[in-house]
Amino acid sequence: MKVHDLKPAPGSRRPKRRVGRGIAGKGGKTAGRGTKGQGARDTVPTGFEGGQTPLHRRTPKAKGFKNPFRVEYHVVNLSTLDAFDANAEVTPETLRARGLVAKRGLVKVLARGELSKPLTVRAHGFSEAAARAIEAAGGTAERLPLPWPTGRPPARGNALTNR
Repeated sequence: MKVHDLKPAPGSRRPKRRVGRGIAGKGGKTAGRGTKGQGARDTVPTGFEGGQTPLHRRTPKAKGFKNPFRVEYHVVNLSTLDAFDANAEVTPETLRARGLVAKRGLVKVLARGELSKPLTVRAHGFSEAAARAIEAAGGTAERLPLPWPTGRPPARGNALTNR
């Protein structure tokens, strides 16, 4: 048996030390707080980190989360597609040629407006209502594959730098 193996008998209790009760007893004067310094004070604010910028000031103020894998689409509505001739083939290239979407990027068709003629629409994404409306007008909605092999884009922003 060694000193570090010793422990009090089961059920025994030792009274709590009462510190700061005068110079005569154990734990008087500085009451176990050393001499001066931050640990001797009672006015240290919670979250104080010794002068280092505290956590609540280091973290960004904006609430929420920015998804580094977000897929952004250029939106085209059915009312825009109605300007095409009947039985025309609508692709991202034909939309770019007319200046309806940006030079590069993915195209998604949404259901605002009416479609009165059959069209073959090829895009990277469709809302369910838009696909139903295209097929109800006698056309077809074909989904183009996304340009990334894994189905999601590479991470952008701070997602890679905070590792």
